[in-house]
Amino acid sequence: MKYNIIRKMDISNGPGVRVSVFMQGCEFHCKNCFNPETWNFDGGKEFTQESIEEVINLCGKDHIKGLSILGGEPMHPKNIEATTKLAKEFKEKYPNKNIWVWSGFKFDEDLKDKEVLKYIDVLVDGRYVDELHNPTLKWKGSENQRVIDVQKSLNSNKIVLLD
Repeated sequence: MKYNIIRKMDISNGPGVRVSVFMQGCEFHCKNCFNPETWNFDGGKEFTQESIEEVINLCGKDHIKGLSILGGEPMHPKNIEATTKLAKEFKEKYPNKNIWVWSGFKFDEDLKDKEVLKYIDVLVDGRYVDELHNPTLKWKGSENQRVIDVQKSLNSNKIVLLD
């Protein structure tokens, strides 16, 4: 598995100051994707245990509110194992910080039985659709996407959108 970039201080992908990991590789190729350089699975850098440790250490600073995982596509079958490992190690170390993930895969159709959901606080799901783009939306790019409170959704067995 590979990643494109690790941002040490990100204020645009989730609430507060965060560490963001952009995974490498995506097959969706959404029209006007804001990150097409992450599409190629052969690009980027190797995502290793050392990469995970770097992210975990960066998240230890008091001003960091959480971890954001984007792409590329973090939930792609080629990436989900590493995404799960990162999310699990993060939550073990920082149970009071949150994880936000952006994925073109749908929570209730594609991801509902995946282990990674146990560690994610918020999932922005659904592919970006350029024709549904709305710059006033918070945390998502197009009207079809959902900002899901994952733990409440898992507990209630239905989709619960973030307030």
